Amino acid sequence: MDALSEVLRIISLDSAIYFNAELTEPWCFLSPEAQTLAPIFVRGARHVIIFHFLDAGRAFIHAEGGERVELRAGDIVSFPHGHGHRLGSGQDVTPVNVGETLPDVLARGLELIKIGGGGAGARLICGFIACDPHLCQTFLGGLPPLIRVNIRDDPSGQWLENSLQFSVTEAARGQAGSGAVVAKLSEVVFAETIRRYLRQTPQGETGWLAAARDVEVGKALALLHHRHAHPWTVAELAHEVGMSRTVLAERFRQFLGEPPIAYLTRWRLRLGARALETTGHSVAQIAAESGYESEAAFNRAFKRAHGMPPARYRRERAIQRIQA
Repeated sequence: MDALSEVLRIISLDSAIYFNAELTEPWCFLSPEAQTLAPIFVRGARHVIIFHFLDAGRAFIHAEGGERVELRAGDIVSFPHGHGHRLGSGQDVTPVNVGETLPDVLARGLELIKIGGGGAGARLICGFIACDPHLCQTFLGGLPPLIRVNIRDDPSGQWLENSLQFSVTEAARGQAGSGAVVAKLSEVVFAETIRRYLRQTPQGETGWLAAARDVEVGKALALLHHRHAHPWTVAELAHEVGMSRTVLAERFRQFLGEPPIAYLTRWRLRLGARALETTGHSVAQIAAESGYESEAAFNRAFKRAHGMPPARYRRERAIQRIQA
């Protein structure tokens, strides 16, 4: 059990690989903010994270407000906050606007697309992860606009690359079940990107991922997420982790800027909000599943966090979905 696995298990990901291309220089794509692309990928209010895997060749990527980054074969680059970006190789080419071409790309499935000017070649596989915009911010909040890792430096990365290549090829051929396999592999790609980024994060960093990497605080986070409805106290949590109550509270605040129980409260309310939007469970049942002893206590906490009681929140979100 680890904190990242617990969060990824519970936030309910939608995912797919949507682009499979052989490219020759010069070529360039302009991808707008993921928020504008989200309705094309998936229905509902979802946060979309786009990733690209450069299987062969070379390329550059330039995120809005950031520096140009050179990519090499084996690189996976993702945009946790959905920043718009340019991706290409070569000079003097008008970029293809992904926002305009995406519906046609999705309609073609994973058929191999060949684009470019006939120069040096590259192979590109692109995918997306869609998740609850509130729950995913738990671990995305402290991430930079762009994350780049390479998966050709160890056997596990090579296995992932080989599986990805094989599954995309099978999906392009229309093999039964291949779409589901590719969807799951895109989730693995995203999780592996986060794991590798976590390993290369310098010591002394703060934020959720740094907390998850810390032995004691990471264990505390995993326990809070794995048993979020348990009536935790700082004393009990400290005992489970093997630290003193004072030290755990101080280190938790150092990494996350708040005490353990305040963190747990926010997570419970986010889970409650998702349940109100996605299930027909009663408010009393949602309160119990979120870790509250009574519906009244849940109502009070929810109103403080969202400015309205749960029943009204559910009605307003239902109206918004109908109007969308």
